[in-house]
Amino acid sequence: MKTLPVGEVKAQLSEILEKVKQGESFGILYGKKKRPIAMIVPYLDSEKKKERKIGILDGKVKITFADNFKMTEEEFLGLK
Repeated sequence: MKTLPVGEVKAQLSEILEKVKQGESFGILYGKKKRPIAMIVPYLDSEKKKERKIGILDGKVKITFADNFKMTEEEFLGLK
């Protein structure tokens, strides 16, 4: 992720948006201390999301979770 001050974002907005379309992300810095305040990231269209497959067992097993099962998706995937 690249970071840019507000002035540069204003001056180069078209170029930045072209890069965002290609998958890049940009942080926006603001104020005298150049603190990060926002990000410009690619838009993810929810219609384009595909259903996740569960590895080699996809279509061969059925996975269900109890109603009281409490685990975040990140914990389930081992990301947290």
